[in-house]
Amino acid sequence: VLDSTYPIYKFEFINIHPATDQAALSFQANAVGGSGYNETITSTVFQVNHNETGADSSLSYHTTYDQAQGTAFQRLYHFIGNDNDQCGVGTLFVFNPSSTTFVKHFISVGSMSHASNYAYQYYVAGYLNTTSAIDDIQFKMSSGNIDSGTIKLYGIKDS
Repeated sequence: VLDSTYPIYKFEFINIHPATDQAALSFQANAVGGSGYNETITSTVFQVNHNETGADSSLSYHTTYDQAQGTAFQRLYHFIGNDNDQCGVGTLFVFNPSSTTFVKHFISVGSMSHASNYAYQYYVAGYLNTTSAIDDIQFKMSSGNIDSGTIKLYGIKDS
């Protein structure tokens, strides 16, 4: 439940394992009274990767996964492998979701095992471009279901 109890909400993703190989974990939100999980998002996505052999690594900006006033589900971690030893972990912070004055900023950092034996680190940030309060967030895979894992929600109070 996202409400005015806390100004910051933190989601933790623990051992998220997709049913389908190379799936991406994503999220979208609803304004209070809304439906369809289609709020307007502006975001940016960076990734760092390194393969198991140590022969390949990179840092890159991912224009494919960011949004410029889009309404799609925002990808957080991409191409998570579904081998028994592969999963994704990370966090998503949502700031002031109950504000009716400002847009709703978010920051996500996550690490995952890529389907081709790479370690990936993703940095995603942006905002839900609405001044309506947000009270629903949905997480899903780009293909198939979340086979296993835990998503925890914490409220962080003002200091």
